[in-house]
Amino acid sequence: MKIALGADDAGRELKDTIKAALEKEGYETVDFGLYAPERTADYPDYALPASEAVANGECDFGILVCGTGIGMSMCANKVKGIRCAHVTDCFSAEATRLHNDANVLALGARVTGEGLALKIVKTFLETPYSGAERHTRRINKIAAIEKKYCGE
Repeated sequence: MKIALGADDAGRELKDTIKAALEKEGYETVDFGLYAPERTADYPDYALPASEAVANGECDFGILVCGTGIGMSMCANKVKGIRCAHVTDCFSAEATRLHNDANVLALGARVTGEGLALKIVKTFLETPYSGAERHTRRINKIAAIEKKYCGE
């Protein structure tokens, strides 16, 4: 499984920790940056290419990290085909995979500690989509909204 990663200056250290843990578990990662400490980095510059890699099938899932996770999630959800969930707990990580078939996870390095973040990532990646009819119907409605407002 191939995972796209992206982070701004606030999320780089946690992203690097997640990357190391994923690679230790045998996941392949594609790191879209930030690669080194910088005073400031704009989260859209990293959320966009990572999300595009998921949307175009280059990567199976994406994990984005900024200070709160909110900016990354807002940016990622502008990419057609992305269902990004901003998650702060393991229950939500499981539910968004089971019910929403989320394909990108957004985390906040300033609000979620390293240990919890690693558990959230593990839960997110190991939980399959349920495929339940009611959830598929809802995902299809999201896709219809996306089509209406974002086009083909």
